[in-house]
Amino acid sequence: MSFRGFTYRLKPNALQEEAFLQFAGVCRLVWNLALEQRREHWRNYQARTGDNLNYVTQARELTALRRETDFIRAVSQTSQQYALKALDDAYRRFFKGLGGYPQPKKKGVNDAFTFNGREITVERLNNRWGRVRLPKIGWVKFRMTRNLSGKLTEATVSLTPLGWQISIGCKDCDIRDFATEGAVGIDRGVSVPLMLSDGTVYMLPERLDVIERQARKAQRILARRKRGSNRHALARKRVAALKAKAARIRKHWAHETTTVICQNHGTAVIERLRTRDMTASAAGTVEEPGRNVAQKRGLNCAILNVGWHQIETMLFYKAHRVVKVDPRFTSQTCSCCGAVDSRSRKNQASFVCTTCGFHANADHNAALNILHRGNTPVVEPQVTVASKRKLHPV
Repeated sequence: MSFRGFTYRLKPNALQEEAFLQFAGVCRLVWNLALEQRREHWRNYQARTGDNLNYVTQARELTALRRETDFIRAVSQTSQQYALKALDDAYRRFFKGLGGYPQPKKKGVNDAFTFNGREITVERLNNRWGRVRLPKIGWVKFRMTRNLSGKLTEATVSLTPLGWQISIGCKDCDIRDFATEGAVGIDRGVSVPLMLSDGTVYMLPERLDVIERQARKAQRILARRKRGSNRHALARKRVAALKAKAARIRKHWAHETTTVICQNHGTAVIERLRTRDMTASAAGTVEEPGRNVAQKRGLNCAILNVGWHQIETMLFYKAHRVVKVDPRFTSQTCSCCGAVDSRSRKNQASFVCTTCGFHANADHNAALNILHRGNTPVVEPQVTVASKRKLHPV
């Protein structure tokens, strides 16, 4: 069974946008009420009796609450149930050590609500536009850039800095056939985002540099605005929109790049990089201030701008096989004779072995070393079967 997500930009009218905000507000209220109930239950009962409060119990109480409250009853019950399920999943992740403790939701932050796939209807109007029928809202127009495939499972409407969007999940959909044979080493860097062992180089779109300059200018304008004013709010929206646009371009580039890699190579060999630790702040504390803070901040921004972890995640669910290898000394090891010497790395781009004289691009040499180490991975390789591959929204 295959899964895939399709994301489209919605074009609601004023009344529909008001309904969107109402739906998001009620779902946020349901989340916060359920969260507070679980906290009180733990403090007063569960710690002593061990009696657990789960989704089923809270869903029953939600039904009773809807009978008593008109504005909650005006919103789709399915969307409210999805909010309870999301809270239940958040607690499960917390107890498994996969996430932090669930927190109350704030107005204007990650506003969203979800419908079941059986409740919505999607139609194409012409080559550019389509429309979707949402329960208790009606038909909403959206920019239909791609055709849906498969059976609809759920649809989430969310508010982003670029406006409202809908993400539709489908199962049993048509997916591309990726390669199952051949291996390639992938070196992730800052100056060169991706270098493959076959010599292929993938650079970020130049458009990101333009947007980054626009974002810096917008941030300087924002700094001059008075907090709480209308002009401050408009300037803040401008900065958020530019950052969201850059994130979408970066994600689109990562999808295209990883798709090409997986179509040509069955096995992707990458370094076992801990991106979260590598991008930790070096500011330190008042008693023990950090060193080279500005330089470390610039490196962190460059790593996050490439999106190393995002690329790794996409490779894991697209590639037939992914192998992680020990990242130590891959940039200082000669891929020809195996000698390790930091002096062989003349500069960022050049590698000249001090033992055998082999010379190559430094990133290409590192990618070759990563490929060679693929036979001795430091962690168990993760294998994804094509028939069960899950594809994330683009």
